[in-house]
Amino acid sequence: MPDPATATVGGFEPRIVAFFCNWCTYTAADLAGVSRMKYAPNIRVIRLMCSGRLDPQFVMAAFAGGADGVLIGGCHPGDCHYVEGNYKALRRVRLLERMLGDLGIEKDRFRLEWISASEGDRVKAVVNEMVEKVRALGPLDMPGKHLEWDKEMEELEAHVNNAQQEVPAR
Repeated sequence: MPDPATATVGGFEPRIVAFFCNWCTYTAADLAGVSRMKYAPNIRVIRLMCSGRLDPQFVMAAFAGGADGVLIGGCHPGDCHYVEGNYKALRRVRLLERMLGDLGIEKDRFRLEWISASEGDRVKAVVNEMVEKVRALGPLDMPGKHLEWDKEMEELEAHVNNAQQEVPAR
């Protein structure tokens, strides 16, 4: 298996949006960088003050905007700087997992991880693993799917309009 941190530019390279808690996972990612740990460059990190502040709409917007995967990182349960924020995040993630499944988005494209500030090596491992899984799944192309869905709706509308014209008036 190729090293995700040094993947070649020829094939598909996934785009992953990561929402990281400021106090734990973001700090761990910073530690990984300062320690010169090599992990895949496919991730774009968005810092949240707490994983509990993650709005499900942020995840949906990331996928709609072309992300191939979304990673959520928060403090370990019981270690949240805002007491219960990570439990809130967990509830929202469970809701999002069901919603994304209903939309046909594979479960390996969305992930929640508890990573403390001292676990820079864990950030490296999680990012590399997720990049490999998403790379194996291939591109999601949600913007393209939106165009397909729009076309399907136009065809359905035309079908309904034709059916209404064929029904004789009473």
